[in-house]
Amino acid sequence: MKIRIKFRKYGNLKYIGHLDVQRFFQKAVRRAGIDVAYTTGFSPHQIMSFAAPLGVGLESNGEYMDMEVNSFTGCDDIVNRLNRASVEGIEILSAVVLPKEAGNAMASVAAAGYTVRFREGRAPAFDWRGQMAAFFARESIPFVKETKHGTAEINLKSGIFALELREDDSIYMLLNASSAGNIKPQMVIEAFLTAYQDTLKENALLITREETYTNIGTSEEPVLVPLAAVGLENVYA
Repeated sequence: MKIRIKFRKYGNLKYIGHLDVQRFFQKAVRRAGIDVAYTTGFSPHQIMSFAAPLGVGLESNGEYMDMEVNSFTGCDDIVNRLNRASVEGIEILSAVVLPKEAGNAMASVAAAGYTVRFREGRAPAFDWRGQMAAFFARESIPFVKETKHGTAEINLKSGIFALELREDDSIYMLLNASSAGNIKPQMVIEAFLTAYQDTLKENALLITREETYTNIGTSEEPVLVPLAAVGLENVYA
């Protein structure tokens, strides 16, 4: 049986990397007494996979991990066990049972929603609030991206599904997070500032990933839902 775990990462633990998160969950699953499945061979390891890795320094309310279990004690029980085995900075939010046909978490990612804020004293000098809507309405949003072979200019427009300035001066972004067109919030802000002859100050952004989505529609008519929506919640042993 495959279980999808949703968790949040916050506080000081936002400064640990993806590999450290993986190692943490391997230990937490053992401490929680969950009957996780292992690979076979000379070096068996727990069968688990994570959705899109979160950058160091970002908080999240919508991270996902899939794991296979040999026996099942119920979604609520798994959440409670993992939270008792967890530490401050990682909170398990939910668990769902995945249908057999569901893809793994990483391969299923299509988009991610983010809240972005400027740190105090690091906001742009120009009227950035008044220009946000006009920026998103542009037909093309160029961005110069670093590659293995130098630099390349790409168009971010098709990968920005939503861009909204909210009343508290935070910016909500819904971005393409698939392997084919992965866009980061900082790329959007840098492109925005470049369009108005400004640059991003060092350590200027506070970024929270709010949710990670999969597409249950088609590429022509996408229907984005949270990764947890493809599973069943009220399943018991």
